[in-house]
Amino acid sequence: MRKRKELGLKLVFIYSLLLNSGAAFMWPLVTMYIDNYLHKSLLVSGISLLFISGFTIIGNYVGGYLFDHWSAYKASMIGITISTLAIIALIFYHGWPTFAILLVILGFGDGINLTLLNSYATNVKSRDTRTVFNMLYVGLNIGVVIGTAMVGYLLKYGISVVFIAATSFYVALWLLTLIYFNVDFSNYRTNDNESNNVNDNNVSLSKSKIKLIYPICLMVFTVYLSYTLWESVMSVHMVKLGISFEAYSTLWTVNGLLIVFGQPLVNYISKRLKIRINHQVFLGVFLFAMAFYFLVIAKTFPAFLGIMIFLTIGEMIGLPDVPAWIDELSTKEEKGKYQGMFNALMSAGRAISPLFAGFVIESYGYNPLFIFVATLMLVSLIIVMAVSRQK
Repeated sequence: MRKRKELGLKLVFIYSLLLNSGAAFMWPLVTMYIDNYLHKSLLVSGISLLFISGFTIIGNYVGGYLFDHWSAYKASMIGITISTLAIIALIFYHGWPTFAILLVILGFGDGINLTLLNSYATNVKSRDTRTVFNMLYVGLNIGVVIGTAMVGYLLKYGISVVFIAATSFYVALWLLTLIYFNVDFSNYRTNDNESNNVNDNNVSLSKSKIKLIYPICLMVFTVYLSYTLWESVMSVHMVKLGISFEAYSTLWTVNGLLIVFGQPLVNYISKRLKIRINHQVFLGVFLFAMAFYFLVIAKTFPAFLGIMIFLTIGEMIGLPDVPAWIDELSTKEEKGKYQGMFNALMSAGRAISPLFAGFVIESYGYNPLFIFVATLMLVSLIIVMAVSRQK
């Protein structure tokens, strides 16, 4: 198939929308299906989620390596083919332990796909990188809203119907990748090398900038370790306070709508005011972390709603710009590697969070958990700020 010379923003946005819509079918389903339908313990579901996340991390690394050292297009086709075959198989084979095994395979394929999506996004030339990643974040959240809404509606018709619907998104993504994502990146890398005039000073500068990526990824780990608490233990905490599960679900609707409509506005303001990308990340992560301190005093639904809005504002300001910042710091030859590192640390935070939260809650309670993760994020943020100032 003839290679395209350039990849447009519209294509990576559609890719993000389709991938996250399909993946979002699984997020609210795994624990509930293993517990209620397969009649396995919560420990079994927790271990299953840990394996799924672990193989997603491996997929993140593999995707980044293949993007840098092999063919981005072939790697994309392999990743989406693995995911598509796994989700098709789930239509027919969703007993135990086949369900968990196929989800592990799906997690590996999606890990490849997520890193390659970020890596492709770094090479969109029609828009600046910050705009591209902000739009990817909007696509992610629209996809989450679509996927989670559909799974709640379709599950009453049977688990096979849910997997058929999810399969439609993956098949559409497979066709999109096949037709449009065969892009020639050789000129991008050549031009970058020529413009940099690789010499000792530039090499030293590149190494200095790359060293900043590691504490940034550590910060990403702490952020998603904390963020996942809203998906895992927060519903239990709110129900114990006498707040309904439906009210808890409303918080995610508010979160999704705020991001869909607010993210373009945040991007517009940051460009108009010419806010530096590192300063925007610092502000966003600071607000995000502070929201967890407020959870200590939250007892009613309006309080949780206010905190979710505050948290989402911090999320919109800071989180979408993190992969764009990493892109600025990395060289063309290693963009896949460091986007893979970003996705791997994000996946690791999500993987460890439920088990970590369970241990802290059992030993100390909810409030110490909220204080600890908020402090952890602020400490990692201070480290990033300090290293950034040095570099």
